[in-house]
Amino acid sequence: MARKSDAQTSAEAEVGVFQRGLGPFVVAGELTRMPIVFTNARDPACPIIFANDSLLSLTGHHRDELLGESIYALIAQDADAGVVAAIKRGFQGGSGVDCEVKCRRKDGGPFWAALFVNPVFDKEGQIIQHFVSFFDLTRHKQAQAQAKMLIDEMNHRVKNTLATVQAIVRQALRTDADRPTLRQMIKSRLSALSRSHDLLTREKWKSAGLHEIVSETLAPFRSSEGEKQRFVITGEPIRFAPKAALDLCIVFNELATNALKYGALSRVGGAVHIDWKLEPGPQGAQLVVTWRELGGPAVKAPTHRGFGTRVIERGLAHELKGTGHLDYRPEGLICTMHIPAPDPQNG
Repeated sequence: MARKSDAQTSAEAEVGVFQRGLGPFVVAGELTRMPIVFTNARDPACPIIFANDSLLSLTGHHRDELLGESIYALIAQDADAGVVAAIKRGFQGGSGVDCEVKCRRKDGGPFWAALFVNPVFDKEGQIIQHFVSFFDLTRHKQAQAQAKMLIDEMNHRVKNTLATVQAIVRQALRTDADRPTLRQMIKSRLSALSRSHDLLTREKWKSAGLHEIVSETLAPFRSSEGEKQRFVITGEPIRFAPKAALDLCIVFNELATNALKYGALSRVGGAVHIDWKLEPGPQGAQLVVTWRELGGPAVKAPTHRGFGTRVIERGLAHELKGTGHLDYRPEGLICTMHIPAPDPQNG
């Protein structure tokens, strides 16, 4: 703020009169923890004639920088125009003002304050000053913004989850399965979705590691204690954003369900090896994920695309922007997935 010598001199004179007339009150105002100022009501610019230490601490100003300055110098330039107009009407009309307004510190940083303006009258009933107090609302406003962000994020997640549930049910209803089978199909996929939500909740919905995604999804399919390990999972640390993690859980659940019905997991001693690696490509790095079944019955290619195949293809192509190839080798199914490499910022 530019220093105004004439205004400064006038303000200092006002302060002298002010302190002589309200000496004890000035002492109390100086000691209070509430940031306060007094302004000269006789001047339309509302120059500050008193500012206590709490106000100086809040704004970062020195006292001699504020004395003589307009009260409006403490209000942010991008403050709500309607609120500023209400404050001006309060000063001009002599009525009290109670509002929330965006203010600014000396360094230009913003802070929010509940502003209370009350007139001070002399013995003749004339307004000679305005008493202005500031209640710092910055933390409260930040908490409000954080709460709104969390609510918006939750709404987004709920919509995504409902869309996934709708897709699961819609795809299941397109099959000619009987009611018990249909119920089990939907239940299995919803259980996978639930487990993925549990994983993401533990990760505070920031991202999830591919190893954790696979392990969490395959947990219900693991063999009993003492049997040969059914799943071998290897690969470098890779993390996926929440939506991609949910879609991957559905894909791996589908592969495991098919393996349990027809493939390696349908026999004692059968196993599945899952591995992945990053490979360069013309469209950018690709994550190549391989699902390889071993020790199961002889495999034959199906004569038609089943429900599980459509779920896998849709999850990879539509949701993950990738591709999947199912190779029905006699010794065991191999599913090879090519997925655009996730953003390293996920983890």
